[in-house]
Parts: sequence; structure tokens; C-alpha cells
Amino acid sequence: MPLILLIVALAALRFFEVWRFAELSWWVIAGLFVLAFIWFEYIEKILGLDKKKEHELQDKRRNERVKKTLDKRR
Repeated sequence: MPLILLIVALAALRFFEVWRFAELSWWVIAGLFVLAFIWFEYIEKILGLDKKKEHELQDKRRNERVKKTLDKRR
């Protein structure tokens, strides 16, 4: 997500011609968009980062249910 925010900020700075960003090529910004797309669509899945986040969330929910159930029995 920080990568997307950086790209959007760079695009806005380039569009409004702020300071040295006015000289930045649109190809650089487009390249960063392509890099972000490739990261989120392919590399993250290959590394298993998308599943890791989901598994952590499921473990947290399961632990909360178990704790809630055990607290009821006491």
C-alpha cells in the first residue's frame, strides 16, 4: 500500500509541476504503476504473502472463539 501512495503522490506532484518533480518523466511513473501491478498480482502470490495474511487473520479469530468459549465454561 505504501508503494501505491508513493506512486499517486509522485503523479500528483508531476501533474501540478511541483519543484523538481516537474522534470520527472511520465514513463517513470507509469513504470512504477506497472511494477506495483506485477508485485500485487504475481510476486505476492508466488511468495505466499497474500495467504499468510489470511491465515494470520483466521488464527486470530479462532483463538478469540476458543477464549470466549472457555470463558463461558468457567
